[in-house]
Amino acid sequence: MAEPFKNLINPGTVAEAGQHLQRAWPAFDRARFESLATTGLEALELKARAMHLADALVATLPGDFAQAADVIEASLALPMALDALGEPVALGEAERESGISGWAVWSLGEFVVRRGMIDVPRALRCLHALTQRFSAEFAIRPFIAQHPQPTLATLTQWVHDPSAHVRRLVSEGSRPRLPWGQRLQALVRDPAPTLPLLRALQDDPSAYVRRSVANHLNDIAKDHPELVAQWVHDHRLGASAQRSALLRHASRTLIKQGHGPTLAAWGLGQPLQGQVSLALDRVAGGDRRHAGAAGQAAFRQRAPADTGGGLRRASRACQRQRVTQGVQGLEPDAGRSGNTGARQAPQPAPGDHAPALPGDAPRRAAHQRANGR
Repeated sequence: MAEPFKNLINPGTVAEAGQHLQRAWPAFDRARFESLATTGLEALELKARAMHLADALVATLPGDFAQAADVIEASLALPMALDALGEPVALGEAERESGISGWAVWSLGEFVVRRGMIDVPRALRCLHALTQRFSAEFAIRPFIAQHPQPTLATLTQWVHDPSAHVRRLVSEGSRPRLPWGQRLQALVRDPAPTLPLLRALQDDPSAYVRRSVANHLNDIAKDHPELVAQWVHDHRLGASAQRSALLRHASRTLIKQGHGPTLAAWGLGQPLQGQVSLALDRVAGGDRRHAGAAGQAAFRQRAPADTGGGLRRASRACQRQRVTQGVQGLEPDAGRSGNTGARQAPQPAPGDHAPALPGDAPRRAAHQRANGR
């Protein structure tokens, strides 16, 4: 039986976090932290476990947020490496033992949310460090919602960050409808503030970043389909193969829905032009079947240039299938691993839920290895 997702955060995760926090801050009450974090842990599901660890961090890290942020940053492992395609790969044993990485970082991000609103610039610098060891895509969302101007200004600077983890955070953290994340209602209503960010990142050299941009645009398409159709129209012509793949992935929902402007942006969705011939055989019992290659035609019908609703719908379905085949060749939101050596994440047990954070399988596998699972 597959191991439940909730066990990605376990007593071993707590012990490793306590070890590295005490290394970074000798006054850290490791025993109290581990007692608070492990009490009742077994009964909780994955997200609740992350929040439970955050409770223990709030109770034991320094009361001064700037000092606490210094401790957190000093306790972290080396940033996760990236492969040739810009996809994250698992930390080796030596790197994992150097500091906190993986699922415990989710709880550290939650601590920053709870305690860092009083000092947004310092909080964002801490999230910049955290996202390179796991992801801060959940933690940055309350800052976008409560302090949009300074947070979006910082994201604008981060589109040029040398770390692909940070550049991905710019897109993933500001998605209007990120699974498992706080919904950013202002951006659901008007995604205009994030469009310059996506424009700057859609040709990013990292596939990891580009996939996030595609998923972000797909989020926008659920509320503003014409905007995404226009985006495809404006950015498709003369696009590289990588950008074309991104645009197909971004418009996958609209293509499946047969959204006319999106199909038109791909040069599809036009009424069928030409002639159609149908041939049927009459057989015993009044049944009909399609005539064979030699078939005698029982009747023949010729369609005019504009064939009307039925054939137009059939034509659109065929064209939609052609584009969908291209979409199916691209990694989905749940992502197949670009890192073929990465171990797959366990499947959720009944009653448990797959974490959204991973919108990518490579990251899930990397986090599991980072925690020795």
